[in-house]
Amino acid sequence: MMSSRVEFDAIEVVESDGSEDSQSQLVLNVPEPVVIKGSGHLTVFGLSNRFDNEFPQALIGRIAPEEFRATVNRINTILKKMVPRNFKWLLVGCLCCCCTLGCSIWPVVYLNKRSKLVIRKAIEQENRQLYHKLGLHWKLSKERHGSGAMLQYAIDFVEVANTEFCHGAMDMDRFEYLIP
Repeated sequence: MMSSRVEFDAIEVVESDGSEDSQSQLVLNVPEPVVIKGSGHLTVFGLSNRFDNEFPQALIGRIAPEEFRATVNRINTILKKMVPRNFKWLLVGCLCCCCTLGCSIWPVVYLNKRSKLVIRKAIEQENRQLYHKLGLHWKLSKERHGSGAMLQYAIDFVEVANTEFCHGAMDMDRFEYLIP
């Protein structure tokens, strides 16, 4: 009875002649996302006080430079207002940290979380109004800063399939799987 049992754990090596590789046909040509990193002189919890509004060469032909600058300037306006306030509260929190047993840092954590939420909402609004119609998507993401363990927030500009954006309506659950 044991000899007729099929071995499911055995690995079988299959060699191909290289003429027609079925796996190479399944690979989609997805362009690399364009990453816009913070360029300000003040960074609080990874969030810089501004992003560079210089038009990247990789976006030529995808969107107009004026649209790109307008979106980045809207985000920079939010950052200009929120990041210096977060920094002031961070200084106050650090000064009072010993007396409050670290509880004075919590307002800064909350304000930073709120800043990221406001930026994400602004980016979502821009995506709905303009970029999803063009088959493009902006998102706020964490990026490694240099070779260290520090993280910095950046804006990723990703191209997604146009078929998902029919008539301006979009299924967000399905959309999340398209973004790498």
